[in-house]
Amino acid sequence: MRKVEKQKAYAAAGVDLELGNRVKRGLHERVRTTFGPEVLGRVGGFGGLFRADFRGMKEPVLVSSIDGVGTKLKIAIALGRHASVAQDLVNHCINDIAVTGARPLFFLDYIGAERLDPLVFDQLISGFTKACKEGGCALIGGETAQLPDMYHTGEYDLAGCIIGLVDRTRLLDGSRIVPSDIVIGLPSNGLHTNGYSLARKVLLNKMRFDLLQTVGGLSRPLGEELLRIHKNYHPVMAAIPQGRIKGAAHITGGGLGDNLSRVLPATCDALVDTSSWKVPAIFRLIQRGGGISTAEMYEVFNMGIGMVLVVSKHHAPEVLALCKGKVIGQITPGSGRVLLD
Repeated sequence: MRKVEKQKAYAAAGVDLELGNRVKRGLHERVRTTFGPEVLGRVGGFGGLFRADFRGMKEPVLVSSIDGVGTKLKIAIALGRHASVAQDLVNHCINDIAVTGARPLFFLDYIGAERLDPLVFDQLISGFTKACKEGGCALIGGETAQLPDMYHTGEYDLAGCIIGLVDRTRLLDGSRIVPSDIVIGLPSNGLHTNGYSLARKVLLNKMRFDLLQTVGGLSRPLGEELLRIHKNYHPVMAAIPQGRIKGAAHITGGGLGDNLSRVLPATCDALVDTSSWKVPAIFRLIQRGGGISTAEMYEVFNMGIGMVLVVSKHHAPEVLALCKGKVIGQITPGSGRVLLD
C-alpha cells in the first residue's frame, strides 16, 4: 500500500522551502549574464563578491541607494505583467546615483511575497537581468521571502539596492551652480514610479476606468500607459563631456520642487517655466478626474520631466544637442528655492 506523504509543518504554515528551490532553478545561469570579470564567486552565496577597480581615480567614492516601486505593483499584479516593474526598480536606483556623477557597479534585489509564484518570479528575474545588462551593472545577489501573514494572496513587494562609483573630483553636488546657469529638463515617459496611490484612486476608484480601456487622449490602453518603464537617464548623462553638468536632480516623489532644491546652493533659486514643455496626457487626465490643484500635481508627480540638469549658459547648446532635452528654467540669486512659474 502506497504511503501518503505528510505535508511538512513549515509548508503548512505557508512557507514552502521546496517550492522556493524549484522556483529558483536556473537562476544562476540567467543572473550570470549580467556579470563582468569584476564579479567573483557564485550566485547564492551569503554575500556577493565584487572586485572594484579604482585605477585612474584620485579619490574613489562609493555611492549607494535603496528604493522600491510603490503601488505601481498593484497595476502589474492586476495585469499579470511583472517584468516592467523589475526594470523600473533597477532604472530608478541607477538614476538616483547618476545624479552624483556615479556609474553603477552592482545591484541587489529583494522580493517578498505571500507565496512564490514561478511565473511571476520568472518575469521579475527577466526584468532585473534586462535592466542590469542595459544599465551596465551586475545583478550580484538578492533575497526572496515567503511571508504568508504579511501579504494578501497573489501580492508581492520589491526593493532594490545599488552601489556605484565616482571620483570625488568629479562628484556632482551642485556647489558650482551660480546665477545665470540654465536648467535643462529631460522628458519622462509617464508617471515613472511615483504618485500611483493617488493615480489609482482617481483613475480606477473615482473615474472607474478599466485598465484595458484607451481613455482621455491616451495613445494606448490605460494599463499599458501606467506600466511605461521608468527611464534610465545614466547613458545620456554619461555621454555629456566631463565638467559640463554642474548639478542634477532625479524627479521622483516630491516633484520638481523637492528634488531640484536638493542640489541648489543656499544663495541660488531655480526659476522653472512650467509652460516650456507639454505635460503628458496622463497627468492632465488625473488632474481633471481628481479635481487636483496644479500646485499639488507638481508636488506629487514629475509632470513630464524625469531628470533635470543644471549647466552653464555657455555649455547649454552643446548639452541640449547631446541630451535632446529642453530649457525649462534658469538659476537666479535666491535662497535655495525652486519657483514654478
